[in-house]
Amino acid sequence: MAPYEALYGRKCRNSLCWYQDGEAVLEQTTEKLIMVRDRMQASQSRHNIYVDHMRRPLEFTARDHVFLRLRKHVFDPSHVLESEDVQIREDLIVEVPPISLEDSRVEERRGKLVSLVKVIWDRRIGDSTWELEEDMRKLDPHLFSWRI
Repeated sequence: MAPYEALYGRKCRNSLCWYQDGEAVLEQTTEKLIMVRDRMQASQSRHNIYVDHMRRPLEFTARDHVFLRLRKHVFDPSHVLESEDVQIREDLIVEVPPISLEDSRVEERRGKLVSLVKVIWDRRIGDSTWELEEDMRKLDPHLFSWRI
């Protein structure tokens, strides 16, 4: 048996040959490799047994304050997420209605003047985007009650 085969339990796929002077050296090497492989397997199995017995399954209940991979956690009420009733369509698109308009401006794009409005989608996380005013007037005209 070749030393590589003794160590890894399969034949070497490399084109290198294992040449040694004499059968005795090859025998000794093979025996030592088998001994090393057996000891490594025994050590790994001891480690796996220890880990498997010492591991506790993680269990959480509602309202647990958990941050994974942090050593210390100072509770902050802003970290608590509130559950929301979210409507998801069949094509997995979530429609989020705009809350309000915050600002407006006129920009020049491709040689044309374009009216933009800043739409607030979620005040808690500060989610807002600049949208075309004409598109927002079509989608939600009630947002423009403050503008004449």
